[in-house]
Amino acid sequence: MARYQDNELNIYNSIKGEKEVFTSIVEGRIGMYVCGPTVYSNVHLGNCRTFISFDMIFRYLKHLGYKVRYVRNITDAGHLTDDTDEGEDKISKKARLEKIEPMEVVQKYTLDFHTVMSQFNAFPPSIEPTATGHIVEQIEIIKTILNNGYAYEKNGSIYFDVVKFNEDHHYGKLSGRNLEDMMANSRELAAQSDKANPADFALWKKASPQHIMRWPSPWGDGFPGWHLECTVMSSKYLGETFDIHGGGMDLKFPHHECEIAQGEAAHGHSPVNYWLHANMLTLNGQKMSKSTGNSILPVELFTGNNDFMQKAFAPSVVRFFMMQAHYRSILDFSNDAILAAEKGFNRLTEAMKVMEKLAVSKTSSIDLASWKAKCYAAMNDDFNTPILIAALFDAVKMIHSIHDGNATITAKDLEELQETMNGFFFDVLGLQNTKEEGSSSLNKGLDGAMKLIIDLRATARANKDWSTSDKIRDELIAAGIQLKDGADGTIYSVE
Repeated sequence: MARYQDNELNIYNSIKGEKEVFTSIVEGRIGMYVCGPTVYSNVHLGNCRTFISFDMIFRYLKHLGYKVRYVRNITDAGHLTDDTDEGEDKISKKARLEKIEPMEVVQKYTLDFHTVMSQFNAFPPSIEPTATGHIVEQIEIIKTILNNGYAYEKNGSIYFDVVKFNEDHHYGKLSGRNLEDMMANSRELAAQSDKANPADFALWKKASPQHIMRWPSPWGDGFPGWHLECTVMSSKYLGETFDIHGGGMDLKFPHHECEIAQGEAAHGHSPVNYWLHANMLTLNGQKMSKSTGNSILPVELFTGNNDFMQKAFAPSVVRFFMMQAHYRSILDFSNDAILAAEKGFNRLTEAMKVMEKLAVSKTSSIDLASWKAKCYAAMNDDFNTPILIAALFDAVKMIHSIHDGNATITAKDLEELQETMNGFFFDVLGLQNTKEEGSSSLNKGLDGAMKLIIDLRATARANKDWSTSDKIRDELIAAGIQLKDGADGTIYSVE
């Protein structure tokens, strides 16, 4: 029997503003769409937090036994520099500045995105469609929206008629905005003269003579609107109504609001049952911003080549740091916070090594069932990873108590403990049990050297050479390596 049948999953649904019991459209199957990157620059750490959050959600759904089709797009056209309907296409602008083809920009930064997500041990999505690969479908859905009376053509561009749509539907229900207020507060730009109303948004934009990325359409050469791409790709691969749509909190308006409007205008019903939004990552208490210099790239964090952190940090340590906060909470990244996370991560990984070598008894003195229930209760409460991690540290105490001979565990319970710990550490949180990913030979060398040192200390103790034994222990402590003697021998941990 699949685990989801024994676990009631509660998800915070942004469109309802509350937690709801999750029920998939088709039992045992889930369709999930997450807005992917606009590939015109290196992916920054704030973006990574969103994708890591949804990787964790993807992992837990799979852990529960659901068959998940996870679709995450690549925006390689149509996203303009001011995030509305004006400005220059972000990819075209980068291509012009670097004097290369737009698809060279796309290829370069798509590869960067894949590399970084691989370093963070994120699963690839089931399908990763691109906007430029679905131009035909976007033109077809525009025709449908036009025929349904919710769009109009003006000088070769097609605009969504928000006022007309709002007569029959509710524009603003996701973000909680009122259309009249939006209309009153909309900026009047000169280029908005083509729009019937300031709140209208482009489904198709006429390409200016200098615009590089352009495609033929019934209305002339142009390019698709940014919002339309996700409506087309999500409905093509997941259906007109699917289970989960995710993205960053910053996409709630206008992007996701426009997606809802487009889906309802084209298909007559809501496109998504559960909307999930991950919150932002700040740096030293301030919003991350390239323009102010308050930003950091993942590679700068992994190598230590930055002005904010005192040392390099492994991708799993960074991922663990992110998992220590709920995905809907703002998380502040700082040197002290990541150092503390690294210590916690090392404690957890060392305990898992000890767990693999625990001695078993005929009876268990630990309440394993209650602990395991806490782990699932945390994740079933809107994917509450901080509470899960607290439960994993409860297990660390149990493991050391058993190792020190203060508690007992049967072989059956030990197998269940190992399966549960490994399941949540590796499969759900997506962590890796190494100090530095990609440096396994270094770790093996350290393990070998420490085995020799521990053996030398054991010999000194056996010979009652307490001076040498204490010197080995004290020198290791000064180097940040802690020895711990137990019933099963001596282990070490790196602080």
